[in-house]
Amino acid sequence: MRPRTALIRLGVDIGEFTDPAGAVERAVEAERLGYDYVLAASTEGGLDAWALLSWTAARTERIGLVAAGLDVAEIRPAVLARAAGSLDVLGKGRVTLELRPGPAAAEAVTVLRRMWDTSQRRVHHDGAFRLAGAEPGPLPAHDVRIWIGGDDPNAVKVAADAADGWRAGVPGQDSRQLARTMQLLAKALAEAGRDERELDRVVTLPDTVGAQDVETLASLVTEHGVTTFVLRIDERSPADALERFAREVAPRLNEAAQHAMTEGRFSPVPMRRAEVRAQRVPGIDYDGLPANLAATAVEPGDLLYPTTRSTYLRGGAPGLVLRPQTVDDVVDAVAFAHRHRHVPLGIRSGGHGISGRSTNDGGLVIDLGALNAIEVLDEDRRLVRIGPGARWRDVARALQPYGWALGSGDYGGVGVGGLATSGGIGYLSRKHGLTIDHLQAVDMVLADGSTVRASHAENPELFWAVRGAGAGFGIVTGFEFTVDEVSDVGWAQLAFWVADPADFLLKFGAAVTAAPRETTPFLIMNSSSAQVMAMVATDDPDEILAQLRPIAQIAPLVQQQVVVAPYAAVMNMFPDAPHQGRGEPVSRSGLVTSITPEFAEDSARLLASGAVHWFQLRSMGGAIADVAPEETAFAHRDAAFQITAMGSHPQRVDRWWNELRKHFSGIYLNFESDTSPQRVAEAFPPPVLSRLRKLKAELDPTGLFRDNFTLAENPVGRTA
Repeated sequence: MRPRTALIRLGVDIGEFTDPAGAVERAVEAERLGYDYVLAASTEGGLDAWALLSWTAARTERIGLVAAGLDVAEIRPAVLARAAGSLDVLGKGRVTLELRPGPAAAEAVTVLRRMWDTSQRRVHHDGAFRLAGAEPGPLPAHDVRIWIGGDDPNAVKVAADAADGWRAGVPGQDSRQLARTMQLLAKALAEAGRDERELDRVVTLPDTVGAQDVETLASLVTEHGVTTFVLRIDERSPADALERFAREVAPRLNEAAQHAMTEGRFSPVPMRRAEVRAQRVPGIDYDGLPANLAATAVEPGDLLYPTTRSTYLRGGAPGLVLRPQTVDDVVDAVAFAHRHRHVPLGIRSGGHGISGRSTNDGGLVIDLGALNAIEVLDEDRRLVRIGPGARWRDVARALQPYGWALGSGDYGGVGVGGLATSGGIGYLSRKHGLTIDHLQAVDMVLADGSTVRASHAENPELFWAVRGAGAGFGIVTGFEFTVDEVSDVGWAQLAFWVADPADFLLKFGAAVTAAPRETTPFLIMNSSSAQVMAMVATDDPDEILAQLRPIAQIAPLVQQQVVVAPYAAVMNMFPDAPHQGRGEPVSRSGLVTSITPEFAEDSARLLASGAVHWFQLRSMGGAIADVAPEETAFAHRDAAFQITAMGSHPQRVDRWWNELRKHFSGIYLNFESDTSPQRVAEAFPPPVLSRLRKLKAELDPTGLFRDNFTLAENPVGRTA
């Protein structure tokens, strides 16, 4: 396989095959050898390119899929946009389009890009391709690049004016003619006011190319900035053509590219179009981004930016979203963040966090969504490894065939990383404990870029800190959990009419306190109604009803539903909501050891004030309290309930929330949007906070990871 650091991209054109199975097998071989693209074009009487690429997408995981030779006179851009967007979603961001240089090709490029812009409700366009309010989408999984294929002057002009790339269409053409065409392309780019590095320059080669051609090909790289070489093969090609080219020719071309790059005449990652670069945030070294990160990064003006900028609750406008694909990429992202200490830094796993801290304005975001693997390491020990970007609904689905589950909050769309470094209060917590109580080890990237493993045996102090305060110490790239054997569960949704909120709260507190630990109810209420969602960790219908009955008798029921279902079904019950938050969330958190009459009365007054639109109690106790407080950085093991309130106006919320603070024994930082030092002191008892601060000074003395909460004793002038 070619090295990860290869600068020159390689492709294979399988469009001339007549045997579908043979064509796909060569594409699979190309991926194994490290090729970057597989190209296919529909031929008269031959294979259909879309069918061939769709089959190839299902057989491969990484290699790019280039639909070549597309004629917009035959397939209209709006239809092509939907087909390409769909394949890109299914293929996880691998599609490139190559258009023929017809008279309306430039206009087609405009229509394609507008159809993929899902930030607009309808697309209107007048011209050769008229759109009268077409619905945009689907949104591709990445910025789909559009090439123009052909050697005539019109193809060169269209590519220079509108496209993202140009491909020489004739394999093995005379090198002098190709050089002249490259010069024509450079002139056309200058006339269009574009930087040459914006364009992929692709050359097609015959299957006979070999070491004897290296010098000629290298000159195309060093003198004309060619970025990609495509080998055209068919059934008659030598069996070792792909391997021979990757082994004998590609390394020499890569050396030429390395030399040209040092002189500023080659860009391993295409430069973004001028209209995108114009939206860049001052102070961020976009051009200094490593090629491996630049390939997947999202910045203002990019197609994916509208769906990447914000989180579930918080509106953001980051200057750059880095999307590492590997642990090495995370290391590079941390190094890049170190060079940008002057801008905010957010770490994002799922982007659902109530506190909204995984976005910012004008800063960097390291989005771990691609690190989402779920793997069973040891079936006998029920040991699993989960990436920080996985969603809990996917974890639940992956564990269900084994009869296992891992408690994980109340919504399956939450990312693993944020929850699993802070606590994890979920529907199985009273029976099986917090999510962090199942953690056996983590792999992390620290502030200095080093990678470490932490467990009870390795780096035990860091392992202690990760379980409750992990976001302040590094980026977890892998979690290892022991999971529980969990049968089907009882799942109840009960709606009540509430005449007296304080009385309801008191009765709810008493019912939960008396309930067996198999039952974990969550309560959402306002001044006149309440909804209880409860899980009973058994599949015995009689036992489920017996444990729910005391809760159902608290107040008049207006609706009820009780089912026996797999845990995974509960985690997948609610669909993903788009992460298009607006403004700043105002969320407050508290922990109480019991529901007292005084707390109930103060809560009722808060609800009556209208200052909050969300008020939730999550029941705790049971197995959570079985763990000694000093065992993890989450020390509030005596808490009986976690309370969250959300509103729209911070001063108004705090006016009433401050009346509740005297009842709290601590707070849960995941639901707290106030980042002031007082909140940190409430989240961690003094001995815990002192211990955390000592470790922070050792592992992150300059405070790189500072967005979640401050651990510095004196945060004025320096945040850590």
